[in-house]
Amino acid sequence: MALAHNITKPLFLLLALCFLAPAGAAAQTRDVAGSRDFAGIGRFAGSVISGFEVKAFDAARVQAAAFKDGQPADARRLEGKITRIAYRTNPGPSILEVSRNFETQLTKAGFEKLLACDTDACGGIPFIEAIDALPIPQMWMDGFNYRYYAGRRTEGGRETYASVIVSENNRDIYAQLTVAELSAIENKMVDAAAMDKGLRETGRIALYGIYFDTDRAEVKPESRPTLEQIAKLLTSQVGLSVFIVGHTDSQGPFAYNLDLSRRRAEAIAAELVKSYRIGAPRLRTAGVGLLAPVGSNATEAGRALNRRVELVAP
Repeated sequence: MALAHNITKPLFLLLALCFLAPAGAAAQTRDVAGSRDFAGIGRFAGSVISGFEVKAFDAARVQAAAFKDGQPADARRLEGKITRIAYRTNPGPSILEVSRNFETQLTKAGFEKLLACDTDACGGIPFIEAIDALPIPQMWMDGFNYRYYAGRRTEGGRETYASVIVSENNRDIYAQLTVAELSAIENKMVDAAAMDKGLRETGRIALYGIYFDTDRAEVKPESRPTLEQIAKLLTSQVGLSVFIVGHTDSQGPFAYNLDLSRRRAEAIAAELVKSYRIGAPRLRTAGVGLLAPVGSNATEAGRALNRRVELVAP
């Protein structure tokens, strides 16, 4: 039996997940909603995207050398824009074939190899436990059978790292591509005074400090500083009511993004009511999906601008 990622979990959970895996894998015949290949890298033929996550600013770990005596020899913590894409390929190709294709493509894209190794050469189970992987069932890793690659590219003064972990579960091949585009964190905090100024002068203010996981509508804890500033504004002006409007980029189906943007706006309003005691009648919500872009959806920079929440004056 394949040993799934996070082998320290109770054995019964691992067994249950392994028995459930074939049905879940067989049911997926298309990419997960809102996902896409990384530009210039792509995917192994016949694969579908089983997991997808893009963070404008996050941290990722890359192993630039094999483990020695069960410990990292060159583990690098990278900060910047982090993209994680998991792929599932039906039985047929080998782990090595899938990995070699990614490695060749990354070389063509300008990445220089830091490390390429198979299970024992990498460091076995301790090595794979140090890999940042998307959760099961998006990504599966067998601690006894995998291949890992890490590379680095410098272009125009900017550093980018890429890693690929390829493994197997129930004969399906799983691969996760992680790309870390190094950058310093941007100051996205908009305080209550700036919100008030925007509402008075233009009737709206764009907020980029409210965070959600990909395809989810639950407000993440790191959104708290921005939520506190919204609450401060509304508490200081008891007569003020606002629309909370969710926006997305153009990636994914139109109807899906429209619904997602609406649900995210509703989640923000619910959090302001629950945690900050703002009266519900003062908060009206709407989601417009991709219908009000402020940047070009043809570029990643433009799409990042379009993924936002706005406060709008009635």
